[in-house]
Amino acid sequence: MPDSDTDEIGRTTTRRIMLRLVPLLGLIYMVAYIDRQNVAYAKLQMVDALGLSEAAYGLGAGLFFLGYFLFEVPSNLMLERVGARAWFARIMASWGTVTVLLAFAKSATAFYVLRFLLGVAEAGFFPGVLYVLTLWFPQEHRARAVGAFMLSSAIANAVGAAIGGLLLDADGTLGLAGWQWVFLATGVPAILLAPVVLVMLPHGPGEARWLSAEQKAWLATALERSAEGVTNEGNALRTLADPRVLLLCLVYIGFPLAAYGLSYWLPTIVAGFGVSNTTNGLLNIIPWTLVAIALWAVPRHAARYANQTWHAVGPALIGALLLVVSVVVPGAAFKFAALSLAAAAIFAGQPVFWTLPPRFLTGARAAAGFAAINSVGNLGGLIAQTTVPAIHDHTGSNLAPMLFLAVCLAAAGLGVLAIERRLPRGS
Repeated sequence: MPDSDTDEIGRTTTRRIMLRLVPLLGLIYMVAYIDRQNVAYAKLQMVDALGLSEAAYGLGAGLFFLGYFLFEVPSNLMLERVGARAWFARIMASWGTVTVLLAFAKSATAFYVLRFLLGVAEAGFFPGVLYVLTLWFPQEHRARAVGAFMLSSAIANAVGAAIGGLLLDADGTLGLAGWQWVFLATGVPAILLAPVVLVMLPHGPGEARWLSAEQKAWLATALERSAEGVTNEGNALRTLADPRVLLLCLVYIGFPLAAYGLSYWLPTIVAGFGVSNTTNGLLNIIPWTLVAIALWAVPRHAARYANQTWHAVGPALIGALLLVVSVVVPGAAFKFAALSLAAAAIFAGQPVFWTLPPRFLTGARAAAGFAAINSVGNLGGLIAQTTVPAIHDHTGSNLAPMLFLAVCLAAAGLGVLAIERRLPRGS
């Protein structure tokens, strides 16, 4: 077959997979992200309702990441064994149920337990998707696929911001507080989507009725080429001791730390501008719209280059600078603009970061590696949601928490630059 025909089949195949697979996975992630971030809005009323300090509430919010950390690797190994369709449906049904139960938490202890269980329930979804994408996209297309998938997190924050404020202002409707409506309205969609996943998600490319035999053959060949030089030998759990995996775990912490620190703190900062709950939610759509644009544009630009590393490093360094700028510039409008741009920069480089593990891992080892990196990295969320309010409470300053986030993000960016040189080049 002429190269021009092969190239056209490749473009058609990846486009079809992108349109058929990624929107479904993205919808699931959007619901998941709303369910883990709804505490940022519920906090504005729930703190008083349960009699919690900012630091105590931050601990409860952060316990999600402890459950997530402990069960991430086992969950992803189970996914690799039973398949994404059944496992993703289980994840959605369980996390939706826990989110609904959060609406009826009557004490700090109940809040802590349910946030931990939410992390247990959702563990394995994000790294599971990253693993599944390696079964559908060759190396050169993965950054774009991950970026398109992660667009859902930006949409989720925008949607969550809009409905979070509106639901808080529904306080008293049907005898429920506004913060209770936040959990109810965000938990039910996950439960309803579980059977949809069972019906619509193919078990693998071989079951995809919307791919022709010719397209399946091209994809199988392209995936084999991407896996050249990548070993799948050895016990999957031994992957957790691979020095490259451990370094990626350490480096990745800075990205969720900055992202969750900002998303947790942003509604509180905007509330300080003296706006209503509804206006607060609507204003928070702006930074997440910029995040969506960045997640679309940066991976597309990165695809033009054989070495995409600076498309992960550059945004991290720019984001760190903007976090500091957001505090030192005068005026609410300039502060908000800097925070909005910082949010876009924090997320923009992550799709390129996630192309690094498949350069030396495949199969069950890739599933374990993705889970380990994401689970350890997401401890950054626990650190952020406990440390940021604690730093603020201790110092009484908005600058100190932002400096902390900026230093961690800059270190993560420089760490990517260092570790990428230790990895084999993709085929």
